Amino acid sequence: MVTGGEQMVCVTGAGGFIGSWLVKELLHRGYAVRGAAREPADIKNAHLYVLDGGREGLSLYRADVLDRNSLRAAFALCDGVFHVASPVSNDPELLPAAIEGTKNVINAAADMGVKRVVFTSSFGAVYMNPNRRSDQIVDEKLVLLREDVGREDGDGGGVEERGAAVGGRAGRHLSTYMRGTKECVPERRRRVRRRARDVARAHALVYEHRGAHGRYLCIGSVIHRSDFVRLLRELFPQYPITSRCEDNSKPMVKSYKFSVQRLEALGMQFTPLKESLYNTVIKLTRQGSSTCSNLMSFSLVNHDQI
Repeated sequence: MVTGGEQMVCVTGAGGFIGSWLVKELLHRGYAVRGAAREPADIKNAHLYVLDGGREGLSLYRADVLDRNSLRAAFALCDGVFHVASPVSNDPELLPAAIEGTKNVINAAADMGVKRVVFTSSFGAVYMNPNRRSDQIVDEKLVLLREDVGREDGDGGGVEERGAAVGGRAGRHLSTYMRGTKECVPERRRRVRRRARDVARAHALVYEHRGAHGRYLCIGSVIHRSDFVRLLRELFPQYPITSRCEDNSKPMVKSYKFSVQRLEALGMQFTPLKESLYNTVIKLTRQGSSTCSNLMSFSLVNHDQI
C-alpha cells in the first residue's frame, strides 16, 4: 500500500470544489502536492495555501489540460496524478475538449514516467445507461461513456488508470430550502448524495492500494428530495423550510440501487447523510451565514470548510 511520505503527486483542477478537498486530504496524508491550474495566481486559488501543510507541501503550476507540454512540466518528478479538472456543462461542444484533456493527461503522465493516474468521473457514466433494467443494481460494470481513452495508438505507456465516479452535491438546493425561497418540493425527484471529504478520501484510497484498478463508485446515499427536505426540517425547525410537495398524480420514482462494494473493500467508510448535513449547516452558520443565504459560496471558497 502506497502512503504519503516522500511521494509527490499532482492534482489538476486543484482550485475547484473537489480538487480543493483532495489537496487538503493529500496534504494531511503527508504527500507533497502540485496543483495544476490555468492561472495559479488567481485569487480563487489563494485558499489552498492556508490549508494545513499548504505553505510547506503545496506548489501551484500553470497548466492547461489542452496543452500537453504544460502538463509534462507539471507532472515532472511526480509519482502520481489525480485528474479532476473537466468542464461541467450540458453543452455537447465541450465534450470533445473533456475527452482530449483526459487523453493529454494520460499521455503526459506516461511521457514523464508517472505510473499511476486517478481520474474523476460522474456517476452518470454508469447509471444513465439506456440498456439498464430499472431494477438492476448499478455498479462499475455498467458503462455509457467510454472512459478508457488511453494513449495514442493503443499504447498505455505503463500508466495504471483508476477512476472514481462520484455523485452530486446538495449545496445549490440546500441554500434555497434553508432561506424559504423554495415553495414546494418536487417529490418524485431523487438525488445521489456524497460528502466532499468522502470523495477526497475515496480518491486517496484508490491511489494508495496497489491492487486497485478500473472504476470505483463513490455514492454515499440515494434519497428522494422530499425526504431530504424532511430531514432538514427535523434538524433545523427554526428555518422556514417548506413542507409542501408538488401535486403530482404520478407515483414516486423508485430509487436507484448502487453497489459500492469495491470501494468499501479498500476501507472506505461513508459519512452518514444526517451527520454530514447537520455539520455542514452548523459550520456554515457559525462562519457568518446565519440565514444560510450564502451556503453555496461559503462551501466553495471558505477554506475553514475545506
